[in-house]
Amino acid sequence: MNHWLALGIAIVAEVVATTALKSTEGFTRLWPSLVVVGGYAAAFYFMTVSLRVLPLGIMYAIWAGVGIVLVALLGWLLYKQALDLPAMLGIALIISGVVVINLFSRTVTH
Repeated sequence: MNHWLALGIAIVAEVVATTALKSTEGFTRLWPSLVVVGGYAAAFYFMTVSLRVLPLGIMYAIWAGVGIVLVALLGWLLYKQALDLPAMLGIALIISGVVVINLFSRTVTH
């Protein structure tokens, strides 16, 4: 499996799991809780697949950065959680960091 595809699947699985956390109501609801556990299990499995090629620090920076941006966006869309200007600026910096890593780092293999 392509390491970038594996990382993409890991990111999506983590975002789904993290977004579902709110619906678990403290892990008292079965189905959302299973989505959380399954999503994190899938995320960590696919992270290990991407680690066959990508360096740990680079893989984790991309995984965390993209995950943060997507979870913040879903929190805004699904749960109507407001993002103020400092939050949006911080998210823009995270996106910039991921772009810089991917475009300019010599430790990333494309």
